[in-house]
Amino acid sequence: MKKPLAGFRWIQGILSILVTPLGFILWGLAAAPAIYLYWMVGDATSTLEIWQRAIALGATLGIGMMLWCFTDLLIIGILGRMIRPRLEEVRAPTESWMTIHWAFLSLFHRLALPALKWMVPSFVGNTYYRMMGCKIGKGSQLNSPLINDCFMVEIGSDTVIGGNAVINGHLFEKDGIHLAKIRIGSNVVIGTAAQINPGCIIGDGAVIASRSVLPKFTEIPDKEIWGGIPAKCIRLADGTKPN
Repeated sequence: MKKPLAGFRWIQGILSILVTPLGFILWGLAAAPAIYLYWMVGDATSTLEIWQRAIALGATLGIGMMLWCFTDLLIIGILGRMIRPRLEEVRAPTESWMTIHWAFLSLFHRLALPALKWMVPSFVGNTYYRMMGCKIGKGSQLNSPLINDCFMVEIGSDTVIGGNAVINGHLFEKDGIHLAKIRIGSNVVIGTAAQINPGCIIGDGAVIASRSVLPKFTEIPDKEIWGGIPAKCIRLADGTKPN
């Protein structure tokens, strides 16, 4: 374990002051295409009746919101692709450059959440997750905006991630931040609001029941069904219950 970073609190404070306005600027930049479209439609409809113009501009606002979602995810995805680390497993003190690096990526993901929740499951959401570092197999349906630490997550083909399932590639413990790869196989079902913690390996065809919590570094064999808090095996691959 590395030693804590000297002057961390000063560095954290200064970066917070600098990064907070950056987030709002990025949101503003994402609105630029929508603003341009609104101006164009406004000019084009200036001679129409008031009710006709209201309909046109109202529809434009709706399309503008959609454009904002696309642009927000694109900008954040590009930034995430530029700064995401390439790790398997790491432990570092809370007061470390690793924590600062992780915090930047977490901030970017939070900036994407208002748009992402409207774009899952879809190819748009999957594209964003891939840009942020998540490996996603063909045909997988990711119905949650809460896949955090994408650079630490691998998902096989034809897997379904339920609504608001939380997948965390990190944990903070007494000795600092822990980051570890999460590997989810093919044809897996992660239930609604389930939580998957760092280092978990989920075999092909496995099922994690809704609202279950999978402790860190849990390994689930192929085709088993797990549920509960903490999650335990409730059905073996052969369909029988464990002893």
